[in-house]
Amino acid sequence: MDEDAVRERLRGVEDPDLGDDIVSLGLVNHIVVDTEAVRIDLALGAPYSPAETEIANEVRDALDDTGLDIELSATVDTGVDPNEQMLPNVENIIAVASGKGGVGKSTVAVNLAAGLADMGARVGLFDADVYGPNVPRMVKAENRPQATQSETIVPPEQHGMKLMSMDFLVGEDDPVIWRGPMVHKLLTQLWEDVEWGSLDYMVVDLPPGTGDTQLTLLQSVPVSGAVIVTTPQEVALDDARKGLRMFGKHDTPVLGIVENMSGFACPDCGSVHPIFGEGGGEAFAEDVEMPFLGKIPLDPSVREGGDSGTPIVLDGESETGAAFREFTGRVADMQGIVRRRQHGSVR
Repeated sequence: MDEDAVRERLRGVEDPDLGDDIVSLGLVNHIVVDTEAVRIDLALGAPYSPAETEIANEVRDALDDTGLDIELSATVDTGVDPNEQMLPNVENIIAVASGKGGVGKSTVAVNLAAGLADMGARVGLFDADVYGPNVPRMVKAENRPQATQSETIVPPEQHGMKLMSMDFLVGEDDPVIWRGPMVHKLLTQLWEDVEWGSLDYMVVDLPPGTGDTQLTLLQSVPVSGAVIVTTPQEVALDDARKGLRMFGKHDTPVLGIVENMSGFACPDCGSVHPIFGEGGGEAFAEDVEMPFLGKIPLDPSVREGGDSGTPIVLDGESETGAAFREFTGRVADMQGIVRRRQHGSVR
């Protein structure tokens, strides 16, 4: 078995999203064969993505009868020099955004991050809502960040996630009044001074709207994808369009649209009632030609999980938890598609 023979076998492994085999798509970076093992580096950029995990499994299956150990690694080339960017050790930065408040954006961000961590990924959750930070309460983060002798910040961890929030830096009842330049300086300092370590994903919970915080994020760090949160009613969809245009102006890939509060899951009668209308998020995604990432019910247990500090995505018995887990998988899959396409365009 030599490199050419391995490569020929890998031509039978299809990328289900890009529509060709992984060799033709340039997703096989390197192959090294010795007497004991085959070492293959693949252009897979979304760790624990269900689709990319399946591709890796098919690669193993294609070589299973060789009697050699199959060692896989993953590297994607995005055309960005790691030495010239902030957070070079963070593979994917996913911004969770909404055009207006009250759509459950922070709930979606927390459950997305917790869901990715539960899949096995190394995850950071950055609560960038400088005006209304509430992520620490939603995950019951009782420990505070610690300062090192070199004046860097070690973030606390909860549910397998590293956390940073403005809530850690101000008093519980202190009003937060920030002007644009102050927001920019503060956020830049937090990204630079926090010891995030190596992460597969950083989920950034943005404040609602399209203001200074969003602009600072898009200008400072290489956001690899954005998730737009909306609810079914028209007024929320109108505002979601504004958020979509903001990311478009900065050439930031939008991974898709998620519809939160899609229906009230009544715990007594078992029925789902469309309190805020129905189908609006899916229709919006179709209208703007963006992937639809799923519907999340309006479920009292989501609020209970937020109050108790345990994200519902971690509840294996909950239907709403299952909806969040499916949404998490779709987000990871879309991030993988973006990364593989980027690799193909720069190779």
